[in-house]
Amino acid sequence: MKRIVLALCLVWLPGPAGERLRFEASRDAMGGTFAVVVYGEDRTKIEGAAALALEEVARLDQLLSNYKPSSEWSMVNREAPEKPVHVSDELFALLSKCTEYGQASEGTFDITVGPLMKVWGFYKGSGKLPHRGEIRAALTRIGYQNVILDPQAKTVRFAKSGVEIDPGGIGKGYAVDRMIGVLRAQGIASGFISAAGSSIYGMGTPPSEPRGWRVNIRNPRNPSVTIEEVFLKDQSLSTSGSQEKFFEAEGKIFSHIMDPHTGYPAQGRLQVSVLAPSTTDSEAWTKPIFVQGRQWAAQHKPKQLRAYICEDRQDISCAWLQ
Repeated sequence: MKRIVLALCLVWLPGPAGERLRFEASRDAMGGTFAVVVYGEDRTKIEGAAALALEEVARLDQLLSNYKPSSEWSMVNREAPEKPVHVSDELFALLSKCTEYGQASEGTFDITVGPLMKVWGFYKGSGKLPHRGEIRAALTRIGYQNVILDPQAKTVRFAKSGVEIDPGGIGKGYAVDRMIGVLRAQGIASGFISAAGSSIYGMGTPPSEPRGWRVNIRNPRNPSVTIEEVFLKDQSLSTSGSQEKFFEAEGKIFSHIMDPHTGYPAQGRLQVSVLAPSTTDSEAWTKPIFVQGRQWAAQHKPKQLRAYICEDRQDISCAWLQ
């Protein structure tokens, strides 16, 4: 996750007399902007709920940052190559979930992919073409199986030196789910949270739209064009695409979405959007489906997920996975 500059933006948008009040707030965290929209009848209640949700993402940014030396995540990366590290129940549960995603995706969701991101220049930059020797060396340091968890002791250790974990493929989705939990605990029935526009959850329904919160999926080659419209009602949508971070070298386009099996950026897809009951699930599953493709996803994705896949062809081809 990138360094952040915290900022809070509050907007009141009162509707016509008799309608529910709408309150918007946002905060920069985890390298992007988290935006909250809340509807309700009590101004103090919905304002307070939105503020608590934004406090939660700020807390998680301190917990999960791999840029802050004081974070629990950074402590694990420093110490786990040498010894088992005792972690909080929350972090242990999240790391356990990450290993489950790794198993279910045949290793294409990999929390240890950081060394590959670094050699390809995506860790802090826009990308570069590495030498094959660098890729081979990075591949020896990745693999979710190298993260060894002890459920009884609540400890984490790495199987070898050079292994490190990266929250980039799951942190925003997890934060959105926790923020939604805060809104629900405060009695909010209608709310919407967006993390950098790529991981979104719609809770309940907004006024005058019983289908849910309207979200547009954009054309990956022309973001001004909508190619699909979805309505989120207690559902999440996450999107990953090759257009987010990429570079061109030797006549080819290389994106930031890595195939941990080959050590190279995944090819064949332009964009994948996943609908799921939780944002942690939707964010995590965009990567394996992007890497493995339509045929693999039809056999391996969880049944409660839906995937909208844009294939990389001359004439762009986008469709829901049947």
